[in-house]
Amino acid sequence: MSSHPSTEPRIAIIGGGLGGLALLLTLHRRGIPATVYERDAAFDARAHLGGSLDLGWKSGQRALRENGLQDAFDANSRPEGEEMRIYDATGKVHFKHGGEDDPPQAKEAIRPEIDRTVLRKLLLDVVPAHLVQWGHTLSSVRSLGDGQHELTFANGLTTICDLLVGADGAHSRVRPLLSSATPEFLGVNGAEISLTPEAAKLPQLAQTIANIGKGGMMALADSHMLGVQVNGDGRIRTYAWLRAPASWALPSDPVAAKAALKEEFAGWAEGLLNLIDYCDESAIYPRALWSLPVGHKWAHVPGVTILGDAAHLMSPFAGAGANLALLDGLELGLALASLKEEGKLGEVGAPMSEVVRGFEENMCAMAGRVAAKANRTLEVCVGPGTPQAAIKRFGELAAASNGEREG
Repeated sequence: MSSHPSTEPRIAIIGGGLGGLALLLTLHRRGIPATVYERDAAFDARAHLGGSLDLGWKSGQRALRENGLQDAFDANSRPEGEEMRIYDATGKVHFKHGGEDDPPQAKEAIRPEIDRTVLRKLLLDVVPAHLVQWGHTLSSVRSLGDGQHELTFANGLTTICDLLVGADGAHSRVRPLLSSATPEFLGVNGAEISLTPEAAKLPQLAQTIANIGKGGMMALADSHMLGVQVNGDGRIRTYAWLRAPASWALPSDPVAAKAALKEEFAGWAEGLLNLIDYCDESAIYPRALWSLPVGHKWAHVPGVTILGDAAHLMSPFAGAGANLALLDGLELGLALASLKEEGKLGEVGAPMSEVVRGFEENMCAMAGRVAAKANRTLEVCVGPGTPQAAIKRFGELAAASNGEREG
């Protein structure tokens, strides 16, 4: 067992996404110092990416609530975003959930939507600016023994930490210290497209927008899917997915890319194809689906852990990625805070390893269950027999969870 002279471990968090920031905030509010190292040069470097997220009361919202951000979330989220409609390729609606005609639900039973960028800004605004070091790409990690690691960044900075936390996403540079697992292609490829707020107001798109509603819409047929969501800034974001190999790609020219997408969805109703025809040509992004192996776990390594997509990248078809990342950050932070309460936080050997190991075991068990459900739902939504098969699947999930779900 070793102790750091200041009785406080040096905690380095790699990645300033939702999980890394949730951990930083949880620690900061409990008087535990930590630093986030983010490769992006600034907050707005990728602000155009990432759509709307639905946060659960016991997962994502819990991480905010226990860090004093429930009111801020309520003020910036959209309960009406829970509305969902399911169509077939002809534009016929087969299912509706939510809306003004539905009976009101308890706060704990709904999952309001919030834009990823807005949520990330809420987290950043309540931590001191110096705790997030922008423009720091991790280049290498060297073990110094006793759980300590030396970190070297591409900008030349070198630092030593007692706990290294990889919150650095699907292609984590920290994960190889724990596991040889790498993301696996799920057999579904496609693109993210969107209507600008201005395009969404065009008269010729009035019926398309009305059919989407205030929340989300899915159009499903023959292993193809258009998944649509209304964002808080008025942008209408669409994920066009289909069964295709990992090598499938759209042309780089946006006009040709739109034509290629329309060919994939040939024969679909005009109101659905409008989402492609009028999409923002400056915002067409590849969106192949990858996942870490279901049930991914590792033997604990002192002084290192991972969370969020670095630990359990999964299909988005459980709506759980952001929720689990936030929950991971909260629960690891609370586990470390428990050591502080016991006066053992400076003991960076056995006590820290014990609580981090427990965190990892619980995180991996939950993530494994959720990832299995996500993969099954993906198979149904981007598969044969839809939309009826998808509607049946959602009913099964709702019945099995009694209205509640992990993630």
